[in-house]
Amino acid sequence: MVLFETVCVAFSMFSALPVPQISWSERNMKYSLLAFPLIGAVIAAAMLLWDLFAGKLGLPSILRGAGFCLIPLWITGGIHLDGYADTWDAISSHGDIEKRQIILRDPHIGAFGVMHLGIWFTASAALWIALPRFAFLPALACFCLSRSLSALALTVYPLRPGAGIARSFADASARERVRTILLVASAVCALLMLCSGAWAMIPAAGAVFLYYGHMAKKHFGGISGDLAGWFLQTAELAMLAAWCFQQYGGNLQ
Repeated sequence: MVLFETVCVAFSMFSALPVPQISWSERNMKYSLLAFPLIGAVIAAAMLLWDLFAGKLGLPSILRGAGFCLIPLWITGGIHLDGYADTWDAISSHGDIEKRQIILRDPHIGAFGVMHLGIWFTASAALWIALPRFAFLPALACFCLSRSLSALALTVYPLRPGAGIARSFADASARERVRTILLVASAVCALLMLCSGAWAMIPAAGAVFLYYGHMAKKHFGGISGDLAGWFLQTAELAMLAAWCFQQYGGNLQ
């Protein structure tokens, strides 16, 4: 029962999928961060079904790629893209830490957030359209690793004052045990990438993770839920780009 509640807490917060509404408690939030990568598995499974469906119908690559781009948004409800846009609004203000934190708390989206959303959607759709071959294992590893690292960051990086929901999950977790399990989960995802030949995704994810910690501390005084959204969307885009360009790299040999 506790396991079921733990999964429901994670899915109700980080996805738009219909799940029973569970009252959050110390008991069911203790390991809720560990359920976060499961949403990545659902996204990868939905992409596999879409790939099979698009192939069956013989859809053109532009429609196939658009579906790949939009499926994560439909499943998550755009919660991470919201933080992505807010973070870019704050970074682009070139203000001090206090001003950036004020912008993060503002529910309205600014011009820079809109522009960076346009850049993200253009880049994501273009990469999915250009991807020579879709494979389930790299996709599974990508969407699970981004969430494993996002959750891991809550246990290793400092949180900014007033971090909101991110602090709620971080403070409620059994931090040491959760950190260890998330490290193992991240290693498993990296191993899947290696075994499936998508090794370039590993340094891409690692570079974004390291930059995330540096950027959050320097520009915001620590990580928060919005910054976690920025990290997840940036890491997935970087891994997708690495996966795509690695497949084209064979043409250089």
